[in-house]
Amino acid sequence: MPPRANKKQKTNGAASAAPATAEKNGGSTHPWADLPAALGEAVTKAAEAGESDGQLKAFTTSNAIDAPATFGIKSSGSPSTILVKVTDGKVEMSTGEAGEALFTLSALPEQWGEFMKETPVAPYQSYWGMFGMNIKQEGIQVQGDQKAFAHWTHVWRRVLELLHDAYAGPTPADEEPEVDEDHIVGRYTYITSPVWGKCKVFYEQAGEGEQEVVFLHTAGSDGRQYHGVLNDERMRSKCRMTALDLPAHGRSFPYEGYWPGMHTNTEDSYVGCIAAFVAKLGLNKPIICGASMAGQVCLAIAARAEEVGAGGTIPLQGSDYLNMERQWNDRSPYVNQALFNPEWIYGMMSPTAPLKNRQLIWHLYSAQAYGIFHGDLDFYFGGWDGRSRMAGIDTAKCPVYMLTGEYDWSNTPAMSQATCDKIPGGKHQAMKGLGHFPATENPRVFVGYLLEAIDHIQKTRA
Repeated sequence: MPPRANKKQKTNGAASAAPATAEKNGGSTHPWADLPAALGEAVTKAAEAGESDGQLKAFTTSNAIDAPATFGIKSSGSPSTILVKVTDGKVEMSTGEAGEALFTLSALPEQWGEFMKETPVAPYQSYWGMFGMNIKQEGIQVQGDQKAFAHWTHVWRRVLELLHDAYAGPTPADEEPEVDEDHIVGRYTYITSPVWGKCKVFYEQAGEGEQEVVFLHTAGSDGRQYHGVLNDERMRSKCRMTALDLPAHGRSFPYEGYWPGMHTNTEDSYVGCIAAFVAKLGLNKPIICGASMAGQVCLAIAARAEEVGAGGTIPLQGSDYLNMERQWNDRSPYVNQALFNPEWIYGMMSPTAPLKNRQLIWHLYSAQAYGIFHGDLDFYFGGWDGRSRMAGIDTAKCPVYMLTGEYDWSNTPAMSQATCDKIPGGKHQAMKGLGHFPATENPRVFVGYLLEAIDHIQKTRA
């Protein structure tokens, strides 16, 4: 199960009009109270599409599927359920009751109504978003076998996409322009940082501009997230950019004393690593920019700017504290990490981002070593607590310009704004049409926001 929340928030838009108990007796007249009936012919259309869907075929074709597995999708309070039967290389859809399923994805009728819109608003772009993390959506419930729910997350996610597209049509998404020239050069260097010790790390650089910028990747990923930004002509002319793979991440080597599965991340190890890297490369007052856990460490760096040698930070998807209970499916011997981890974060992105970029994020999260993602979340889920230090950040020496994608349900724009309000001279802007991984989802759109942030930092620092 995803982490249980300590905060609660009623769902937005149409969903806020009805309480979670409205469908208790199954007698509601809400148009989505009976999900199979509301979808109508879309269930048949989705089943037909699934027969030839390449992604579903790839997810279900395996001799290891030696027995049928059935899961359900329904509205709260209604027995009427869409049943999805998975066998080797095949997915069949029918209607019945939830008792026939290993597990059932249940949501309020109005939540399904939001999910089934052509372009859903946040957090209805995914079932994970509807379920919530630190902000818990009321009315969402995974009934039945929780381990099976985690096992089949890749399949139920794709089935929900097919149902959505069969009913409302595909969400209009931007196109990523085709390119045939790359300007990025990568190499290795050795650094020695506190806690982690000596490590051979990989980094990439691009750009001929005067402003130094260091990009930091999200938890359990690597610097390939920034290729679209490093190749952007606007950025290359203005900046000298460097993207680092943290020790034991991506193409970097494991650090001293590392054992598979034992990785953890703390403020001191993280900030110390970045400070060592900046010093090793001799970077002059670089702007440090990163998303998610890297957005949080950007705030830590702003508070420790002289130690790192930073001349400004751009925290993406960051806040001074996230209080979430942990889940262990991302480091479980019973759940395939290469399937569960990318699925867990896939729905944090904007549904209007180019598909190839969303698939790149899925690929990066499926490719990391065992336990790396979970260890990084030691920092993201409550390990970082800067609440008492935001007011002490000197934005004359290290300006802070926060950016947050509107589709991120893990760290929302409201959460980032609340942190920014504590920083004297800090700025924050919500980014339209972007989610938790803005630099990868839609680099062309993101760079527009990024350049504004860089200009602000340069003028403030000057």
